[in-house]
Amino acid sequence: MVPPAQRPPLEPSLTAAELVDGAWREKPAPDRNHANAQAGATTAVRGPFHRKSQPGGRGGWWILTEADVRLGAEIFRPDIAGWRRERVPVLPDERPLTATPDWICEVISSSNRAHDTVLKQRRYHQAGVPWYWLLDPEAGTLIVLKHEPQGYLELLVAERHEVVRPEPFAAVQVRVGLLLGDDPEE
Repeated sequence: MVPPAQRPPLEPSLTAAELVDGAWREKPAPDRNHANAQAGATTAVRGPFHRKSQPGGRGGWWILTEADVRLGAEIFRPDIAGWRRERVPVLPDERPLTATPDWICEVISSSNRAHDTVLKQRRYHQAGVPWYWLLDPEAGTLIVLKHEPQGYLELLVAERHEVVRPEPFAAVQVRVGLLLGDDPEE
């Protein structure tokens, strides 16, 4: 672990990186399937929820992609993260963000599968992130995890063709394929 005084500052660069276990880890550029799923999930969630609270349970969130987030001594760059506006009324103008997200979605790809499903899952749980989604374009699945004291509880596992109301965004029904970047059904 690198002491705070010796940590390099997080500076904008052309490559994405995360500070994990005291070392900078480059985050590979997304492939086509990863980018498509990230855009699909962002569109599906940000549209109805990135605004002030609305009747029917919509709104009330800040939804960002690729935001640097400090969790303890580490810095992560989740594919998508959200903060409830009731807890974070004004999105801070800081980098990295220090408010723990209320929801994180990681899009799984072959280059980061173990990092997202093991290391990040452990770190996000330790930091108290209430909701963690694993979106897997290759498998065509969504896994929704809820924070419990002993670890994340798997609440939902759904396939591309299924229509679900995934927590914490259960106010909206969505086909998993849309989250994965599929075209909307006509």
